[in-house]
Amino acid sequence: MNTNTVIETRDAKLPDDIDSIKQLWTEYLTWGNDQMQMLYGVHPHNPAEAVEQDIKMIAKFLPPNGRLMLAFVDNKACGIGCLKSISEEIGEIKRMYVDPSFRKVGAGRAILQSLLTAAKEAGYKKVRLDSPKFMTAAHALYRSVGFSDIPVYAEVEIPEAFRQYLLFMEIDLL
Repeated sequence: MNTNTVIETRDAKLPDDIDSIKQLWTEYLTWGNDQMQMLYGVHPHNPAEAVEQDIKMIAKFLPPNGRLMLAFVDNKACGIGCLKSISEEIGEIKRMYVDPSFRKVGAGRAILQSLLTAAKEAGYKKVRLDSPKFMTAAHALYRSVGFSDIPVYAEVEIPEAFRQYLLFMEIDLL
């Protein structure tokens, strides 16, 4: 990949994009689990089971309160990011991931900007996220658009046993 790589982001089309969604979610969760095991000696979940659970509840990532964005390079899905509702005023970014071979070309930033635009369109005043501490490049991206660290928030889905390995962030959209 080079800096002239053209990134296309768009809403996922269901059911057409389901295989790409499953692949990217599985890669993300497998990679994340492997890193958590290597760095902290913990294995948060079974990626295949987690993906199947997310597919069953995919509607939470769809409009009007959510979004499921895909990034493409040359018509190949290379990244994903989701937005879901925490409350009427707060959205949450989940499952944000870019295939490692497509990193550093702007795919993550394009997905993030699309999700923040969608959050504003949905009427959210804030957007939150959780992110493993080892994902320092992602944290830099989030901070570059205005996210800041916050304490763990009540609605976080991460089991308490794993929260010490994550950062929690928020951006004010107003």
